[in-house]
Amino acid sequence: QVQLVESGGRLVQAGGSLRLSCAASQHTFSWYIMAWFRQAPGKDREFVAAVSPRSQSTDYADSAKGRFSISRDNADNTAYLQLHSLTLEDTTVYYCAADTNDWNNRRLQERYHYWGPGTQVTVSS
Repeated sequence: QVQLVESGGRLVQAGGSLRLSCAASQHTFSWYIMAWFRQAPGKDREFVAAVSPRSQSTDYADSAKGRFSISRDNADNTAYLQLHSLTLEDTTVYYCAADTNDWNNRRLQERYHYWGPGTQVTVSS
């Protein structure tokens, strides 16, 4: 069982930057694909970014490419999502997720067994 806790969400001005963190309870953190999803009220949860277990590979949604950066520190059992050039459309709850599934399934939320409770990011004009 892996417990995930996100942090770092807050109110930020448009154009600003933010770093979200996801702390995992498991010492086997390095086995897991780590991903970030987000979900705005009334909308489906959408994939944002993923990083492979030893950071060999990363993947980004089109909305995140060039603005967001995912990383992880396996020694610290923590994954990160660096957000830059934030817009009002980035306002939503961000969730981290973990699983040992096939990298080919990294964008599929239903393939992730472990989720954090989420952290709210609010971008103001």
